[in-house]
Amino acid sequence: MFRVGIDLGGTNIAVGVVDENNKMLAKHSVPPLAARPWQQVATDMGDAVASASAKAGLSMADCLQIGVGAPGTCNSRTGVVSHAYNLGWDQVPICQFLQDRFHLPVKLSNDANCAALGEAVAGAAMGYQDVVLITLGTGIGSGIIIDGKIYAGMHSAGAELGHTLLVLDGEACTCGRRGCWEAYASATALIRQTRQAQSAHPESILCQTPPEQVNGRTAFDAAKAGDQAALAVVHTYARYLAAGLTNVVNALAPEMILLGGGICNQGEYLLSLLRDYVEKNCFGQKEGAIPEIRVAQLGNDAGILGAAAL
Repeated sequence: MFRVGIDLGGTNIAVGVVDENNKMLAKHSVPPLAARPWQQVATDMGDAVASASAKAGLSMADCLQIGVGAPGTCNSRTGVVSHAYNLGWDQVPICQFLQDRFHLPVKLSNDANCAALGEAVAGAAMGYQDVVLITLGTGIGSGIIIDGKIYAGMHSAGAELGHTLLVLDGEACTCGRRGCWEAYASATALIRQTRQAQSAHPESILCQTPPEQVNGRTAFDAAKAGDQAALAVVHTYARYLAAGLTNVVNALAPEMILLGGGICNQGEYLLSLLRDYVEKNCFGQKEGAIPEIRVAQLGNDAGILGAAAL
């Protein structure tokens, strides 16, 4: 028997067939999505499920259930994607649609929740019951696992850690609030901070990169070359990120915090700064509930494996 996980993104549908040991047997993806009615997208999701199963040499009669990880606000109780703005979805009954096609149980959760669950069942957090995943990209995504299960909150709208407050009346956030953690510790924030340093320090080797080409690596690369302005950017960014992680530790005391996203390719160079700050600033300091802080392992497969495990 097997399970199917669907990771629905704004640009891609990725489907995987997963066995009882959370091993990926086969995958299938659909090219970037155009702006279309949700029924057409859902039909493509179903077709991708059938294709992935065929690649694995399995019949849908051998499938136990289907799980869907979708962006936006997802009501796991009703199986409805309440709001997914990058897809243009509003109150979409995706689980019922797939149930009607395959006559199988279909479960739904937010994509970040699924990624966290995937890491817990098959990745860097295997064997851990209380885990928080933080993804650093355009914004800050997050998933919370408590006692081995996704914590979603009322109406499945919880775990939006990127929109907890870091600086009162601070930088504007895309959510409409000011001072959110996301506005200081996302990849977008790091790019903004790097460009500000370019303007303030024309002598810096940061300025060898045109502002429009600055990315999440620019400041780190220059810092490793010994550039003082870049070092200041990296250390300030790390403090912002670590301050938010300390809030997570104080609120939830997880066994492990996992970080995902391209910035995490910096590895120990970044992690050592974060661990040092958290240890010094969390409640109880060294005697407090200090979690392991690691980089997530599964990459894009995390969402598929987590959806299959819902």
